[in-house]
Amino acid sequence: MLRRLLSRYVTPLYVNQRAWTLLSVAAMGFVLAFFFPWLSILPRLLLGLTVAAFLLDHLMLFLPMQGVTAERGMAERLSNGDENPVTVRLQSHYAFPVSVDVIDEFPVQFQLRDTVFHTHLAAGGENMVRYQLRPTRRGAYGFGVINVFVKGPIGLISRRYKCGDPVDVRVYPSYLQMRTYQLMAISNRLSEIGVKKIRRIGHSMEFEQVKDYVKGDDFRTINWKATARRGQLMSNAYTDERSQQVYCLIDKSRVMKTPFNGLSLLDHAINASVVLSNVALLRNDKAGLITFSEEIRGFLPAARNSTQMNAVLDMLHRQKTRYMESDY
Repeated sequence: MLRRLLSRYVTPLYVNQRAWTLLSVAAMGFVLAFFFPWLSILPRLLLGLTVAAFLLDHLMLFLPMQGVTAERGMAERLSNGDENPVTVRLQSHYAFPVSVDVIDEFPVQFQLRDTVFHTHLAAGGENMVRYQLRPTRRGAYGFGVINVFVKGPIGLISRRYKCGDPVDVRVYPSYLQMRTYQLMAISNRLSEIGVKKIRRIGHSMEFEQVKDYVKGDDFRTINWKATARRGQLMSNAYTDERSQQVYCLIDKSRVMKTPFNGLSLLDHAINASVVLSNVALLRNDKAGLITFSEEIRGFLPAARNSTQMNAVLDMLHRQKTRYMESDY
């Protein structure tokens, strides 16, 4: 019971600039009243009104047990090198409108210490604070609590609420970029980014169609049965075999530590490997990974199953640059 009373009434209280301004004016009034005694009533009146307003403001803000609640919303994992949206949902339980300053405790990797979000909440209303974070390193990012500073209509003091629990979020290779190219691959729009579909003529065993023979076709592809039926030369067309093994080889030597556009060259290579592996799986090929520096450091056999993309992301998430020369 005592702990509940202390948590209710012994809550951090912050005096705002407006209160300091009124007290400064009252102090200047007392200084002037020393030289002009007939002015002494004014600073006393101002000081009395300030104290009364201070007590009323304190009563209005601290009477509710939990006047404002806040909840952070974001993805379970962040995408490296991309803008990740984060929202803070605010809910007011006061019977009057309040002004709110929100300070979210960002992970130390961002080095953001002066970001304050200002908003207003109507009586019993709610609002959303939205911002974006762009991580440039893979790994675990720790978010702290959400500090909410509430100021009432009088505005002399503010009450602080600590909302939410600290949470750790992992930053994975750019899966947002992967999804962008995935949609292009599904809708056959890869030509928009420079990927051209070129029919390659080969002698693999992957049969495509029977077509009219044209000058330049290999005579060994002539389909004599179709030629007899049609009365003209017909030939078989073949295409590249599917279910091929597509490996992404990632160099982890010291030169890959070089930064470029906020990310290291290794992170750019990892993001590109995620995109290529995903497109290969969508095209019915098998995707695999090999990482190396002075020797082969990691190997993921090429496969095509429902869990292969998760295995690729997990393996790439753990990769770090080695300060060694590459042995090709």
